[in-house]
Amino acid sequence: MTSTANTGQRFREFKMPDVGEGLTEAEILKWYVNVGDTVTDGQVVCEVETAKAAVELPIPFDGVVHELRFPEGTTVDVGQVIISVDTQPGAGPAEEAPASTAAHAEKSAASALAEEAEPEQQGRQAVLVGYGAAPSSTKRRPRKAAATGTRAVVHEQAGACAAAPQATFAAGIQAELNGHAAPAAPVVPAPAAPVAPAAPVVPGARPLAKPPVRKLAKDLGVDLAAVTPTGPGGVVTREDVHAALTAAPAAAEPVAPQPVAPAAPAVAQVARETRIPVKGVRKATAQAMVASAFTAPHVTEFVTVDVTRTMKLVQKLKDDPDMAGLRVNPLLLVAKALLVAIKRNPDVNAAWDEENQEIVRKDYVNLGIAAATPRGLIVPNIKEAQAKTLPELSQALADLVTTAREGKTSPTAMSGGTVTITNVGVFGVDTGTPILNPGESAILAVGAIKLQPWVHKGKVKPRHVTTLALSFDHRLVDGELGSKFLADIAAVLENPQRLITWA
Repeated sequence: MTSTANTGQRFREFKMPDVGEGLTEAEILKWYVNVGDTVTDGQVVCEVETAKAAVELPIPFDGVVHELRFPEGTTVDVGQVIISVDTQPGAGPAEEAPASTAAHAEKSAASALAEEAEPEQQGRQAVLVGYGAAPSSTKRRPRKAAATGTRAVVHEQAGACAAAPQATFAAGIQAELNGHAAPAAPVVPAPAAPVAPAAPVVPGARPLAKPPVRKLAKDLGVDLAAVTPTGPGGVVTREDVHAALTAAPAAAEPVAPQPVAPAAPAVAQVARETRIPVKGVRKATAQAMVASAFTAPHVTEFVTVDVTRTMKLVQKLKDDPDMAGLRVNPLLLVAKALLVAIKRNPDVNAAWDEENQEIVRKDYVNLGIAAATPRGLIVPNIKEAQAKTLPELSQALADLVTTAREGKTSPTAMSGGTVTITNVGVFGVDTGTPILNPGESAILAVGAIKLQPWVHKGKVKPRHVTTLALSFDHRLVDGELGSKFLADIAAVLENPQRLITWA
C-alpha cells in the first residue's frame, strides 16, 4: 500500500507516511531528486528522520518530479503531500479545468472544503513493509461556517463577472478559492452589491487545527481560541501558534516611557547563546529518559574489579585464527560476562506490567548497546543474544555499531530490549549512574580500564582496573538479587575462565 493521492490522471502526489509506531511527524533530512528528474516505482527520493530513526522513502510510481513541497530541514506532519510527480511528462503543459458557471465553481469549492474537513476518512497508508498505523475510523464534522462563507464569495464573483470572458472568470474563481487576487478582467458595468466576508468566525466555535498543532499549542501554553488562523478554511497552522507565542509577551507588557539618558559610546553586543532545536532522536531520548527516571525506582550499585586477565584474553583472541576478521575488544567479553550472569540470575531479565500488576520474566535476552551518533544517543539491541557464540556476538556488535554510526538503525532494532550496556569508558570516564532504557530491568555502565596500583598475591602491582555501575528497577530487582548479579559479572571479568565453568 502507498500513501498517495490522485490529482487527475496526470499528476500524482506522495504524502508523508507513518513510518513506524504511530509517529505524527518527520523531518526531511535530504532530497535525492530535484524538479525535472525522472523517477521510477520503488526509487528512494528522500531521507526523513522520525523520533526513532532515519528512514529512506521510496516513490510508488513512475514519472517526472513536478514539485518538491518542502525544503530539507523541514518538519512535516504525517499525511501532508511532500512531492508531486507528472506521470505523463510528454503530454505538454497542464491545462486548467474550465469553470463556465457559478454552480460548477460552487460545487468545486464545496468539494475542496469537504476534503479539507475530513482528511482522516482515507486513512494513512504506509510506504515501508512492516510500518504504519491502522486506518482511522474517526470522522470530523463538516465545516458549515467555512462552506457558507465560501459560497457567498463564489456567488458574488459570479454576479460581478457574468459578462466576463470564460477563462478570466474561471481564473477569478480559482484565485478566490486559493486566497489570491484574481487577474485583471475587462471592465463590465454591474450594480454595486455588498461583499460577504470569506470564512466568518463563529463566536464560541472550537478552533480548527490538526492534532499535532493542538499538541504543540498545549505544550507551549498557547490558547488556540486566541490564535489568528491563516491556513485554508480557517485552520490554525504550526506557524500561527509560534507567531501567537512570539506576539504574546509584546502584547502583555506595554512599553513604559523611559527617561532620557546621556548619550554613551556604542558597544557592540556579541551573541553569547546558541539555541538548538530539540527534535527527532534527541527529543525522543529526552522524553524517554524523563519518563524512565520518574517511573521506575532506580537503584545503582558499584564494584571496582581487576580485569587484567580479561585484557590478556582479549589479546589472545585477537591472535586466534577462529576470530580472524572479527572485532575483539573488552566490550565483547563484558557482554559475554553479563549474559553468563543473567543465566545464573534469570529473575533479573524481566519487565514490569503496570496494567496487570505483574512481573514478566523473559527467557530471552535482547541485549541493548548504547551508541552515540551524530543525531543523539540511541540504544539498538542484539536479538536473542543469549544463544550466540562468541564469534556471532562479535559480529552482531560490529554490525550494530556500524549501522548506528551511519544513522541507518531501524525502529525494530531499537524495540524490545531487556537489558543494556553503556560503555562510558571510551570517553575516559571512570563510572556513572546510568538511567534505565524505558521498559528494561537493568543497565550496566562500564568505566575506563586503567593501570592502577592493586594488591595482587600479597604485593602491590600495576593492574588493569575498571569500575562497573549497575542501575536496576527496584520493583523488579531487589538489593540482594542486584548485588549478586553485579558480583557475578565482576567475577567473570576478574577470572574469565568462568565463561566456561559457569556456562
